[in-house]
Amino acid sequence: MSTAVPSLGEINALNVPSLPGNLNTPNQTPAWTNNPLWAYVSETYNTIAAKRSGLNLVNPGTLENLNKEVSKDVFLTNYFFTGLRAEISKTFSMNPAFQVSHSFSLGSKVLPPYAFAAFFANDNFFMQGNIDNDYSVAARMQYSWSKECVSKVNAQLQNGQPAMIQLEQDLQGADFSINFKSLNPSVLSGGLSGVFIGSLLQSLTPKLAVGLEAMYSAQDPRIGEAAVSYFGRYVSGDWVASAQLQQMGMVQASFWRKITDKVEAGVEANLALLGKPNPMMGGVSGPEGTTTIGAKYEFRQSVFRGQIDSTGKVSCLLERRVLPVVSLLFAGEIDHVANTSKVGLGLQFEAGADEEMMAQQQQMMEQQQMMEQQQQM
Repeated sequence: MSTAVPSLGEINALNVPSLPGNLNTPNQTPAWTNNPLWAYVSETYNTIAAKRSGLNLVNPGTLENLNKEVSKDVFLTNYFFTGLRAEISKTFSMNPAFQVSHSFSLGSKVLPPYAFAAFFANDNFFMQGNIDNDYSVAARMQYSWSKECVSKVNAQLQNGQPAMIQLEQDLQGADFSINFKSLNPSVLSGGLSGVFIGSLLQSLTPKLAVGLEAMYSAQDPRIGEAAVSYFGRYVSGDWVASAQLQQMGMVQASFWRKITDKVEAGVEANLALLGKPNPMMGGVSGPEGTTTIGAKYEFRQSVFRGQIDSTGKVSCLLERRVLPVVSLLFAGEIDHVANTSKVGLGLQFEAGADEEMMAQQQQMMEQQQMMEQQQQM
C-alpha cells in the first residue's frame, strides 16, 4: 500500500460538495478553491511535499525501539533470570501461528512457579495471553488496519494490585511515526484521569531523526502534571547512536556497533543532572549516573551475552542449542560492591509441526561442519 501523501490538488479533484452559490449554475467551481488564501496554502503544501519527497527520507521507527539495538539485542536485561527455569512450548500451526507454552520456575523472586501462555497471530491480528499460579492474568492484542495504522491493547490483572489497561495507536508515515497511549483512562471520578502520552519521531535526513514526547498524568482529575521529553537517533551503516533528554534532567545516551557478522557491542549511559532528593542532608544530591557496556556473540549453535556496568555488576547469559528442539540456558551475575552473586539455569523444549524439518537442517549443518573440518586437515 502506497504511503505517499496526497496533494491538495488531488484533494480538490475529489467530489467535494460546493458551497451554496448560484442555483442556475450547479456545476460551477467551488468558491473555496478560488480563494487566494487557499491557493497560497495549497501551493505551500505542495512545495513542502515535493521537497520532502526529494530528500529520500525513510521511516525512523518508533520511540519504543529508539535504542533497541542496545537495550533489546545486546544487553541481557530482558533475558536474565535466577534459580531454575524450564519452558515447554508446542506449536500447532504456522499460518496462522498458534502456540502454547508451560513455564516452571524454582528459586526466583521475579518469575512465578508456574505460568501458562498462549499465542495466536495471522497477517493482521495478534493476540497473546498468560496466567500464573496466583491467577494473575496479562493479555496483549494488536490489530493492523493497514501497514501504517496499528491499534494495540494491553491489560493486566494481579492479586492485590490495581487493574491496568493501556490503549495505544501507531501511525506510520513515509518519514515519520506518531504514537498515542493512554494508561487507565477514566471519566468516572468527576473528570479526566489517567496517563496520556503522545509522541512524534520525524526523519530530517535519511540518517538523522528527532522527536518529542508529551505526557500528562492525572491520578486526581483536579491535579495533573505534564512533562516533555526530547529524542534523537542517528543511523550510519554499521553503527547507531541515540539520545534522550527527559524531564527533571534525566539524560540517556546509547551507542551500538556491528563489529562483525557475529559480534555486536553496545554502551549506554544514564545521567541524572539534578541528582536525587537527600532526606538526611536536605535538598538534592549532585549529578549521578551509570554506564553499561555489553557485547553479544553469535556462534553456530549458541548465543553469548555479557555486560558490565559502573556499579560493579558483571553479568552473562549463554544460550546453547544442544538439539533442534532443546536449548540450555545459563545466567550469572556478580555484584562486586554488594558482594553478592546470582545464578540461573534453564531448559527450553520446543515441539512443533516442523520437528522433522528442524532435525534435517541440524543434520545438514553437522555434515557441513564435518566437511569443513576435513578440508582444514
